[in-house]
Amino acid sequence: MNSPSDPGRTRFFPPAEWLATYRREWLSSDAIAGITLAAYAIPVSLAYAALAGLPPQIGVYGYMLGGIGYALLGSSRQLAIGPTSAISLMIAGTVGALAGGDAVRYAQIASLTAFAVAVLCFLAWLFKLSVLVRLVSDSILVGFKAGAGLTIIMSQLPSLFGVAGGGHNFFDRAIKLAGQLGATDPLVLAIGAVALLLLLLGERLLPGKPVGITVVALAIILATLLGFSALGVPVTGQIPQGLPALAVPTFGLLEFDDLFPLTAGCVLLAYIEGVSAARSFAAKHGYPLDVRQEFLGLGAANLAAAFGHGYPVAGGLSQSAVNDSAGARTPLALVICSVTLGLCLLFFTGLLTNLPKAVLAAIVFAAVYKLVDVRALVRMWRVSRIDFYAAAIALVAVLLLGILQGVLLASIASIFLLLARASRPNVAFLGRLPGSGRYSDSARHEGVEPLVGIIAFRPEASLLYINAETILETVLVALRSSPGIHLVACDLSASPYIDLAGARMLHDLHDELASRKVTFCIVGAHAQLRDVLRAEGLADKTDSGQWLRSLDGLLGDDQASAGQRTA
Repeated sequence: MNSPSDPGRTRFFPPAEWLATYRREWLSSDAIAGITLAAYAIPVSLAYAALAGLPPQIGVYGYMLGGIGYALLGSSRQLAIGPTSAISLMIAGTVGALAGGDAVRYAQIASLTAFAVAVLCFLAWLFKLSVLVRLVSDSILVGFKAGAGLTIIMSQLPSLFGVAGGGHNFFDRAIKLAGQLGATDPLVLAIGAVALLLLLLGERLLPGKPVGITVVALAIILATLLGFSALGVPVTGQIPQGLPALAVPTFGLLEFDDLFPLTAGCVLLAYIEGVSAARSFAAKHGYPLDVRQEFLGLGAANLAAAFGHGYPVAGGLSQSAVNDSAGARTPLALVICSVTLGLCLLFFTGLLTNLPKAVLAAIVFAAVYKLVDVRALVRMWRVSRIDFYAAAIALVAVLLLGILQGVLLASIASIFLLLARASRPNVAFLGRLPGSGRYSDSARHEGVEPLVGIIAFRPEASLLYINAETILETVLVALRSSPGIHLVACDLSASPYIDLAGARMLHDLHDELASRKVTFCIVGAHAQLRDVLRAEGLADKTDSGQWLRSLDGLLGDDQASAGQRTA
């Protein structure tokens, strides 16, 4: 019989583990966290739904139903699920063109996308595609988040200034906004500015507290007492009361070619953002996170949202931080949050009628400005230019092309950058450290003594088709500039893998050296390398008995007359 912590028991149903070890004293913590998360979720979900171009209650549906779905199948105990800023903007930038101006079709496509995300998550879980998250580097994410943050902020500035706005990308929106600044509504700007100031001050002075719901409550009270709606201030309007009617999404609205790019972008973005946040909380609280199981958790959340007329949801760092700081111990906090949101939908939606839209824009602004991590970009510029260029590609792609195209281009860019890095490996040319008999990279240690008549090189990467020619040319350049060479030694101790192109490169190097009457030997080859070298006939050209030797042993024998000691 499996123990409560046995992965076989909890693989498909994680609550079997955390419920079996649940402590009574955790209940109050989970209850407080759930209610606090609901207080955070109400203003944020309303704002994100507006950002997505959907009715405000749709955002609440996503938080309420998505949280329940994730609590059943997700492996994180603090991750909070709901609409996110980036996915909301992705929906707004893509679904509008697909809906053709039909509001009903727009909402149906958004729900269908959530259903497609659930299906794709299940397929990703089935085929163990969690490894794909590694293809998107941290540098790409920094640039993508910065671009997304700037794009979202620009999309909300018209609501803060009380103008129409418009445009298709960041720069187009900025130009249109600049042309409309003369029509700024001073009252709307004042409302938005005060709300934003209160949110930023609350974040600094009252971290982890539901400042957002307090600002919303104050704004509603003032709007009602002072008659903001009659003064022309845009407000949320009537929000339908009651729970969402569960229904199967409408199929056949889109062709596969239209639906798949949007779905794939949502899955990639949601999974990366969710797993990144979940890992940080799992490490903080000392429990294992099943990154493959996260596909099921994300899929269940989106399936529930889709049946409740919602749009794609994901785990976000900001809402999860609220959940964690409020004391969440288990996913039961998500269930309590969902119950709280359900009660609000049943009894309190009328209170939100006079909420100024400028306040919602301020909430979005306060939630996303930290995505623009200038310090991280500056650090990458100083430490690693290739990482900075990766981030810059992602940032510019999002600003120019939008969230969906930007995340897809950034993912492709990350793959090409990975290949670019692998195609230019460091080839260490080794020399002797004075007085030690040890051999090390001549370019990284001052005073290294060159080896007389010998070139010893160590490729510090696997030998693959993408870097074989580069390694060969690097060694030949060194050979041409070093007369009197009688031995070239290739140390493969830092090369974990070799493919056929890598083996062919060693053949070509041997043949070139043989034409110059220079001996070629291979040392430090691991098991997989020896198998490939033997299968490709390198044993006929080099002494296979030396493949297992270390470079130190080989050069110690060759230069024993000089009294060199090897390490």
